[in-house]
Parts: sequence; structure tokens; C-alpha cells
Amino acid sequence: MTDAKVKLKRTESILLELVPEALGALNDKRLHELNVIEVKCSRGKSDAKVYLDPAAFTEEEKKTYLSLLKKARPIIETHCLKDQGWYRCPTFTFEFDEQLKQSQNMEELFRKIAKDIK
Repeated sequence: MTDAKVKLKRTESILLELVPEALGALNDKRLHELNVIEVKCSRGKSDAKVYLDPAAFTEEEKKTYLSLLKKARPIIETHCLKDQGWYRCPTFTFEFDEQLKQSQNMEELFRKIAKDIK
């Protein structure tokens, strides 16, 4: 693994700890219940996608949470800057991770195909 990749992974792991901490420090109690699954930084570390656990949220709730997070983004970025003493922090984009749901749908399709073949 190259030096740049190691630094990128280190930044991602630091952000994976800092973002939930920042969410817990916000005044809005609704944001405290969000679980951060993964943080993926761009190669230049100027942008970072924060993946959240969709758990048992409806589509309407997800939209509400994303709008709340969009408003709270500068506060979360400031928290990360102050905690780490960085010169600049990646710009966060929040998304609900739908990969688990997609993989479950694919497994269900494979089961149906297996039944049809028999």
C-alpha cells in the first residue's frame, strides 16, 4: 500500500470516529440516533461521503435526516477541524447506505432463479 493510500485510510478512520462524536454534540436529538457505517474520502481528501445506516427509517424520514444533516454540515466539519487541528476538513456529503438492501434483493432473485431451474 502506498503512502498516499495509508494517509487516506487513516483520515477515513479518524472521520469515522469524529462524525458520530460531532453528531452527538449537536442540539438536535434526532441526529443522535444516526449510525455512521463508513466514510469514504476522495483521493485529494477534499470531499468525503459519509454513509449512514438506513435501519428502520422510511423514505420520508431519510429525506428529513438528510436535510438536517445538510444544515448541520458546517458545524460537523468545524468540530473535526478543531479536534484534529487540521488546516482544512473534507466537505461532507451524507447518504444512506443501500448496499445491504440491494444485496438482499439480489440473493432473493438468485433463490427464485434456483427454484425455477429445478
